[in-house]
Amino acid sequence: MFVVYWLGGNPYVEGAAGYKRFEADALADALRFAEDLRRRQSEGEDIGFVTLCSENPHSVGKPGVADPPADYDWKKRRR
Repeated sequence: MFVVYWLGGNPYVEGAAGYKRFEADALADALRFAEDLRRRQSEGEDIGFVTLCSENPHSVGKPGVADPPADYDWKKRRR
């Protein structure tokens, strides 16, 4: 899944945040949408902080798997 986030673009609410979701197979659509927001920003529209985030709903690892076990005792060797 992809989400494009941005600030601005709403003349009624200062600093309003917006977002639009895209399915996992729609990366090209999400990139086009983000590029359109950036084009509008460069043309002077009140839009900023455009970003694209992704999340893999079929991730094979569990969150936190990179954390060492509680009993892991790592020491840096010095010469």
